[in-house]
Amino acid sequence: MNANIDWKSAADETIQHLSRLIRAETVNPPGNELPAILLIKDILEREGFGPQDFTIVESAPNRVNLIARLRGDGSQRPLLLSGHVDVVPVEREHWTHDPFGGQVIDRQIWGRGALDMKGFLSVYLQIFLQARRHQLPLKRDLILAAIADEEAGFTHGSKFLVDQHKDLIDAEYGLTESGALTMYMGKTKLYLIQVAEKGVCWLRMTAHGKPGHGSLPHDENAVVYLSQALERIRRAGHLPVHVTPPFQSMLKAASGQIRSPLGRMAGVLGNPSALNLLLRVAKGQAKSMLTAFTTNTCTPTILSAGLKTNVIPSEAEAQLDCRLLPGQSPEDVIREIHAITGDRLTLELIKSSEGAEFSTDTPLYRLLESSTRQMDREGIVAPFLMPGGTDACQYQRAGIKVYGFTPGLLPPDYPIYSLGHGHDERLPVLFIESGLPVMWNVVREFCAG
Repeated sequence: MNANIDWKSAADETIQHLSRLIRAETVNPPGNELPAILLIKDILEREGFGPQDFTIVESAPNRVNLIARLRGDGSQRPLLLSGHVDVVPVEREHWTHDPFGGQVIDRQIWGRGALDMKGFLSVYLQIFLQARRHQLPLKRDLILAAIADEEAGFTHGSKFLVDQHKDLIDAEYGLTESGALTMYMGKTKLYLIQVAEKGVCWLRMTAHGKPGHGSLPHDENAVVYLSQALERIRRAGHLPVHVTPPFQSMLKAASGQIRSPLGRMAGVLGNPSALNLLLRVAKGQAKSMLTAFTTNTCTPTILSAGLKTNVIPSEAEAQLDCRLLPGQSPEDVIREIHAITGDRLTLELIKSSEGAEFSTDTPLYRLLESSTRQMDREGIVAPFLMPGGTDACQYQRAGIKVYGFTPGLLPPDYPIYSLGHGHDERLPVLFIESGLPVMWNVVREFCAG
């Protein structure tokens, strides 16, 4: 199947592209995705792509998106490979190596965006180049989208494309970040393919109190009221449990593959009472992930109160990053928070966006599943609900069925979920070496098979 491809050279080329993309600083805010888009344009042009093969569209100064297309015979509708080039800010003083250096050290590519998601986009780009080089006889167009603004609400990226340039990205199916990476649960290796993602709900929590002089403390301090409310949320541990169809699908798939008592236990977890019990005793990453899969979440991220040290403020605010399960609304999570904090505080909606959910009963999902099993026949492959958000929620509005699929092997205990958006973000060379052939198999089988 892959005999004519030098995968070592392909991996080296992918790493070179990733290093260059990391060096293109595209921190959002403010965005400025232009340097990365121009880099991808240069790569395509050197490969022989011309103006008829790709389009660059700008939603605002320096907020740009590139969409390239390899044309098939039109007998089936296109497949979209979508990756964003914007990245979150860094605190340079906490990094071991230059966050925008793109250095390869100890077989890891270091830098902001290595994981989220310039590394994954580099794999997509390499597969796109390979498809042209090997002249795949495509039944469906293959579309590569390098887009802006995923990290700050989609306005200049996928939302802009769906609203104003749908013809450029119109596809039957799409692939984007965060699926089929190695996760370890003890000695068990999990490969979770994203079929759904949670909705976003940002809230402003405001505590109202009595103003006064800092030298005269009293019992109606807004800062204290806010602190008490946040502490009640912390001590509650989590909001109410909801067993959703995506979670049930994940349990069913996993329990059918685990040949141990753990497999039988997986089936029990469809019971809310059992989940509540497990959430009370679980710890670490297992607890974090299980909480995200089964509850609306509420995370305080920004605090604001007072104008002067010797003045007691009349208001104190916290911004909450809440994520909603499929079928849940902002009103639902507001009600759940008030049940914990009481009604003394007000909750105001800042921003919300719907999540996404896609069927596993499709030929593409079945191919993703079988291709992942070929990468690691000992691993457990299952669909899952992404706790965060991706551009899938926007592409869903265009009728595109999107899966999170960026396959690759990771070494044991690799802190994948703490590195994304964290200090010392990096991606193992192993991931690229193992993931490229899997992605090639998917594109070859689905678009040209």
